[in-house]
Amino acid sequence: MLATLLSHPAHSAHTSIYTAGGIVMCCHRATSLCFRSPGRPFIQSHSIHYQLRRALCIASPPNRHGLPRRRRRAAASSPVPPGPPRRRHCRRLPRRSCAGPLQMDGGAGIRGGEGVRLRGQLTALLDHPRYRAPFKRARTYFYFHNPGLLPHSALYVQHGLGGEPSVLLDPSELSDDATVSLSMIGVSDDGEHLAYGTSASGSDWVTISLMRVRDKHRLPDTLSWVKFSRIAWTSDGKGFFYSRFPAPKDDDGAPESGIRTDVNLNHEVYYHFLGTDQSDDVMCWRDPEHPKYIYTPEVTEDGKYVLLSVSESSEPVNKLYYCDLSALSGMNAKGTHEMLPFVKLVDKFEAFYGVVANDGTRFTFLTNKDAPRCKLSRVDVDDPQSWTDVLPEDDRAVLESACAVHGDKVLVNYLSDVKYVLQMRSLATGELLHGIPIDIGSVNGITGRRGDSEVFIEFSSFLTPGIVYRCDLSSGSPEMSIYRDINVPGFDRTDFEAKQVFYPSKDGTKIPMFVVSRKKIVLDGSHPALLFGYGGFGMSMTPQFSAARVVLMRNLGFVTCIANIRGGGEYGEGWHKAGSLANKQNCFDDFVAAGEFLVSAGYTSPSRLCIEGGSNGGLLVAACINQRPGLFGCALAHVGVMDMLRFHKFTIGRAWACDFGCSEKEEEFHWLIKYSPLHNVRRPWEKGAGGDQHRRQYPPTMLLTADHDDRVVPSHTLKFLATMQHVLCTSVEHGPQTNPIVARIDRKSGHGCGRSTQKIIDEAADRYAFAAKMMGVSWID
Repeated sequence: MLATLLSHPAHSAHTSIYTAGGIVMCCHRATSLCFRSPGRPFIQSHSIHYQLRRALCIASPPNRHGLPRRRRRAAASSPVPPGPPRRRHCRRLPRRSCAGPLQMDGGAGIRGGEGVRLRGQLTALLDHPRYRAPFKRARTYFYFHNPGLLPHSALYVQHGLGGEPSVLLDPSELSDDATVSLSMIGVSDDGEHLAYGTSASGSDWVTISLMRVRDKHRLPDTLSWVKFSRIAWTSDGKGFFYSRFPAPKDDDGAPESGIRTDVNLNHEVYYHFLGTDQSDDVMCWRDPEHPKYIYTPEVTEDGKYVLLSVSESSEPVNKLYYCDLSALSGMNAKGTHEMLPFVKLVDKFEAFYGVVANDGTRFTFLTNKDAPRCKLSRVDVDDPQSWTDVLPEDDRAVLESACAVHGDKVLVNYLSDVKYVLQMRSLATGELLHGIPIDIGSVNGITGRRGDSEVFIEFSSFLTPGIVYRCDLSSGSPEMSIYRDINVPGFDRTDFEAKQVFYPSKDGTKIPMFVVSRKKIVLDGSHPALLFGYGGFGMSMTPQFSAARVVLMRNLGFVTCIANIRGGGEYGEGWHKAGSLANKQNCFDDFVAAGEFLVSAGYTSPSRLCIEGGSNGGLLVAACINQRPGLFGCALAHVGVMDMLRFHKFTIGRAWACDFGCSEKEEEFHWLIKYSPLHNVRRPWEKGAGGDQHRRQYPPTMLLTADHDDRVVPSHTLKFLATMQHVLCTSVEHGPQTNPIVARIDRKSGHGCGRSTQKIIDEAADRYAFAAKMMGVSWID
């Protein structure tokens, strides 16, 4: 059924595609797509090859069509349609079962022609200096910078704004192949020490190391099995709090942690002293009675308290504990097994609480308690029942963040109709002091502290590559100036236009969508279009600059669109809940309606409409091609959640049940089975399969995943690929599926974070060359 893992020597030693005789192009008439030189299988039981065997259940030998002989047959009384193959039939991964010789430059041809041009233009557009907003510790500034095409941005340090910057840590030098990335950092309050977390091959697992800032000397400290953590230094600079999971029983000291699929349980909080071994770390909190809890420690700016945010899922709710560090005799009990005396300020999962500031025992929180669009509330921990609202919920805008700065001020960031609004307010009363003018775009970061008289604001938009503003607060009113202005050679923003439209969904709800294109295009339905969506977990899709989108618009004539569908956070928690759990179908209806609007408004036509999404957005794309295959000319699904009945059984998947539901509950099972991509692949050409009669097959589709994705494990994509092969290509002689369905599996990569610049370029070139080729789009010089 499945070809072995083969690598393409001309492209990248770490990019691979799994292919099968009938599924690579999903038809015997199409030219298949594959690489050469089989890779050596891993031995570990949790390897990607093991997942492949479990996911695709290769029966050896394959039949003449490369299809599996044995698949699970559902009993007549079973509500589950025959979909995934039997896991117990998995035996071994054959080294070759392709139908014939396969060439990358034939067939899809995505690494030649448009692929070469795309790669060249993307490389040229990314070859420019990029900066992130600086942050300050004591008198020292730290910031990330990439001069152009370095694999990863480096961390720089400079003493004073006018000081000479120097590289403190360059992640590009941490490995020979740039697959080790920087995933978290924490600088001590005195600016003397840096703790930094590195991730190998894009895994969520992190290893923390330490460095002395003044001479860049790396300390021997190494902390392993860290995940879903932050680095929270105590004000004395002696050490920091962090979170980790227990080492697995089969830990051999050098684990390939990114290829494990074990469920993550029993999160713990530790305190690490500088210069000591991890075995001497102080266990500060654990709760064996609640193994699913995730803990995030944070030390207040005054250094008096450590707060512990407790979550059980991705839902925007948490418990909140605190410990008065000033009442302790000091964090000197190395090796002690006594936990810290945390006080439970909030002990119910009913709302979100994020600390903004504290003055002694009086704390200000950003919360959605009785406020779906969030507000600022205050409580004295000595009187925990008495909460007061400092800044009430806005009638329409969503309070995204609040940063306490310059003593008694707070910089708040609102999202209004997917447009950011910045305001300076009084921390004590919430009174509006000043508006901070910014263009339509995204505020990607705000850095500042109460002891500072300045704040840095990081901004970008569809047509603005990036600006870092410095806001001087030392005078009576904020004074904004451009600290860094990022310019892209060869990009002229006046050639393009961005606008926001609102379209009706299936139930009449108005959905916002951004449309970006070359100026003054004729709405005659002739343009290729890329429609992107996410729609989950309260995540808002806001305007961001993308070099890839620029190339698509400039050189391929695309109209690029982002639909702000329900399930996101664009209008607060109500918008999120309208696209989750029993309401998840609203996400797919909203996305389909976006495509229908683009066609009816003359932006594009079905044969030239490509849809794209990643993670939850990959689920979105897969569900939509199942439900409306005839509406789309191409589909790109990244690292999607495809098996909605079993996602909770791998790594951190259980945390998503707050958005999806769980198949182990009968009512929620019936929600999930209706749209689960894996269980709803149908033959559009057959009566009653739900397909559009004028389009009798699935659109050309690229499924993307990575061998070290330990968040949405690769088996999701691989099982979906195998199911599409089985359903669409069982009758090779008579099946009308001629559109290709390909899988791109990146090696030594994860869910998306931490990829090198070259990997980003290569993947973008591959997927958009595929879309252009499949939709017949020609290059424009």
